[in-house]
Amino acid sequence: MRELVVLGTASQVPTRHRNHNGYLLRWDDEVILFDPGEGTQRQLLLAGQPVTPIRRICITHFHGDHSLGLPGILQRISLDRVPHPVAVHYPAGGQEYYDRLRHATSYWDNAEIVPSPVGAGFGVETSAGRLTALPLRHSIETYGYRLVEPDARRMIPALLAEHGVSGPAVGELQRAGRLGDVTIEQVSEVRRGQSMAFVMDTGLCDNVFALAGGVDMLVIESTFLAEDAEMAAQVGHLTAGQAGAVARQCGVRLLVLTHFSQRYPDAGRFLEEARTEFDGSIVVAEDLQRVPVPTRR
Repeated sequence: MRELVVLGTASQVPTRHRNHNGYLLRWDDEVILFDPGEGTQRQLLLAGQPVTPIRRICITHFHGDHSLGLPGILQRISLDRVPHPVAVHYPAGGQEYYDRLRHATSYWDNAEIVPSPVGAGFGVETSAGRLTALPLRHSIETYGYRLVEPDARRMIPALLAEHGVSGPAVGELQRAGRLGDVTIEQVSEVRRGQSMAFVMDTGLCDNVFALAGGVDMLVIESTFLAEDAEMAAQVGHLTAGQAGAVARQCGVRLLVLTHFSQRYPDAGRFLEEARTEFDGSIVVAEDLQRVPVPTRR
């Protein structure tokens, strides 16, 4: 299963219908929680998602709407006796904030939580592919994340039969790349890896485009509308139109808009504005929504 479970979509101030940020990416066995804002533990419950499968937590920056839910999530991981290590990625310059959140209250600390600060050149291999991060332009140190699955090969039964390869020999050919005179290229085709990017609080900068380049799913903030573009630039945020332009220029397949300011009661306006720049698939995220990762090309 590959899907994004949206836990919260508000920006600085939650509303009656939008919780603070929270996004759970289910990518086969790799389950990543992005930016657990206040109330994330309850949102997981409402979405029917346990904490047990979570393998890593990625924090873009230490503003409260992106990180105040971390203490509750870590304590729940201990309470539920999660048996595997859980890595936590966060901006290295925010170590003091991480330390405070890690032990914000007294509790039975029984989990194996592995701090993994993010800095220049960050990259880690996961069961889903390579997870990297790049700095963004905001009022404090902020990073966006990109997950890229490596390319693989899909064996073609007709070509295997044509070359007389069957049974255990197929596995041997896959492992070695060659079986006698038969190469893996002769009996298979490239299966392109899938990818996603997670871009929160930022003004437009080169790294927004670097993170979003060619991804299947782009989850990106669109805090403001064009009528407030000057304010967006001042505080380091994007408009829906800018998010749409990024998706268009980067060849994104699915654009997921989120992190909406409470000043706009009509979420349909974000779709209208983004659509002026991007004619591909757009989702205006709602709390507790499940968004499938697009199928392979």
